Amino acid sequence: MSSTEHTEGGREQKKELRKDHPSGWFHLTQHDAIPILVDALLDLPPNREFNKTEFAEHAGVTRQTVGNYTDLLLEVELIEEVPNTSPRRYRVADSDVVRELFELNSALNNVGK
Repeated sequence: MSSTEHTEGGREQKKELRKDHPSGWFHLTQHDAIPILVDALLDLPPNREFNKTEFAEHAGVTRQTVGNYTDLLLEVELIEEVPNTSPRRYRVADSDVVRELFELNSALNNVGK
C-alpha cells in the first residue's frame, strides 16, 4: 500500500469515527437545514414567541422543514416550548447554548472590524 493510499484510508477512517461519535457541533450541523434555522433564530427579537408556520416563514423554509427539526432544536436547547399554548408555541431558549451561540455570532461578525 502506498503512503497516499494509507493516508486516504486513515482520513476516511477518522471521518467515519467523527460520524459515529459526533461532537455537539457536528450533531447539530450535520443536518442541511439547521444552519438556516439557527441563523433565523439569531435574528429573532428576545422573547419572541412563534409557532412552526411563523418560524418557517421567518426562516424562508417550509413548515415541514421546521417540523422535521423542532425536536433537535429542543434537544440542544436552542428553542423551548412556551407552556400552556395551543397550538404549540416556541421561543428562543434561555440556555447556555443560546448565550454561547450569540457570543460566537457576535465575535464572528466583529472579525476584521
